[in-house]
Amino acid sequence: MSRPGKGPKRLTPKLLLRAYAAGIFPMAESRHADTIFWVDPELRGILPLDTFHVPRSLRKKVSREIFDVRCDTACEAVIHACSARARGRRETWINDEIVEAYVELHTMGFVHSVETWQDGRLVGGLYGVALGGAFFGESMFSAVTDASKVALVHLVARLRRGRFVLLDSQFVTDHLRQFGVVEIPAREYLTRLEDALKIRAVFYSALEPWEVDAALAEVFAQSRTQMS
Repeated sequence: MSRPGKGPKRLTPKLLLRAYAAGIFPMAESRHADTIFWVDPELRGILPLDTFHVPRSLRKKVSREIFDVRCDTACEAVIHACSARARGRRETWINDEIVEAYVELHTMGFVHSVETWQDGRLVGGLYGVALGGAFFGESMFSAVTDASKVALVHLVARLRRGRFVLLDSQFVTDHLRQFGVVEIPAREYLTRLEDALKIRAVFYSALEPWEVDAALAEVFAQSRTQMS
């Protein structure tokens, strides 16, 4: 269960970074809500980077490179897409104030996006906050089958390469179960978060093709090991 509390109308970068470092994050009741509340889950969803599982069918799709995957080239567009209504999602928790705040954090280098493109069109992606060795996944969208899933695999590959140790998914969803998401108590999460914040990790927005291939191969290899 979450313990929401009313927040200020202005989400400043300083306030947001302090909140993430303390283990809480903001949400709105709906896309057009005027107020923000803070969420402090008693149980936290995380995607363990060392046991992240990539389903075989998805591995094949990633390897076939049916999407052009980029990072931080259209972060604002990704955030707006995540805030919009979509098939199977009539409402979102991302209002205008949240959009503005995370776009501002992106310009400061704390928010990153992983984008999937097809025929020159943005068809999927995700965004999140990077702080120390922790990455807080915020939201994802997909206009084409598996576009957001491919983005997630690429995210994990880059996080592992950049020495991140914590990928916070906030909650456990059916969408994330196939990747090995686990739920841990808040106390354990805060301990992991404290350790992660001490690490100087790097989010690699630009990698050479061979570096991307090597990072993905490492993820696939450990995924197969977990299944053996």
